[in-house]
Amino acid sequence: MGANDGILSTASLIVGVAAGAADHVTILLAGVAGMTAGALSMAAGEYVSVSSQEDVEQADIAKEKRELKQNPEAELDELTAIYETRGLPPPLAREVAEHLTEADALGAHLRDEIGLTDLSPPRPLQAALVSALTFAAGASVPLAVGAVAPLDDLQLWVGGATLLALGTLGALGAQAGGASRRRGAIRVTIWGLVAMGVTSAIGSIVGATL
Repeated sequence: MGANDGILSTASLIVGVAAGAADHVTILLAGVAGMTAGALSMAAGEYVSVSSQEDVEQADIAKEKRELKQNPEAELDELTAIYETRGLPPPLAREVAEHLTEADALGAHLRDEIGLTDLSPPRPLQAALVSALTFAAGASVPLAVGAVAPLDDLQLWVGGATLLALGTLGALGAQAGGASRRRGAIRVTIWGLVAMGVTSAIGSIVGATL
């Protein structure tokens, strides 16, 4: 997602500025600024999102610890009721709840009551760094092509490279998820073409106006 976003947003920015009849230096400056701003924005957004998730999870864990300490019998009944709603007969549900409580009461409640299946702590800084790097890596594709493409044909060069990169990532992403590679490639390519087309048209209009 970060790489796709970096490719498309930077390519659209470059194409839009180029359509406004800007010179090569201005186009590249806009591309670098877009890549930098986008990477930092992705990092900040991911950091805030994962940090918020961490805060919620820590609050849930503290709440369950407190309830298990203050009223363990009620918590055992609650766990039993959960297993009954999932289809276990009451005696078996109670037995399972007792065994899991004895083995790891907190883990059982976090998993089956709250839905925390991944008990590894979130890593906001790591998530922010990965988001920034993937965005920058994607943005480097249209930026590199824009740096070497002739000004007169820059939109075609950048557009073609962008669609190729998007299609490749779309196919790889679909394959990783077990979906159709062709459908994944076509879907992201069409939307990429639309985004660059709209941005180019707006750039032309604004450039002519100014």
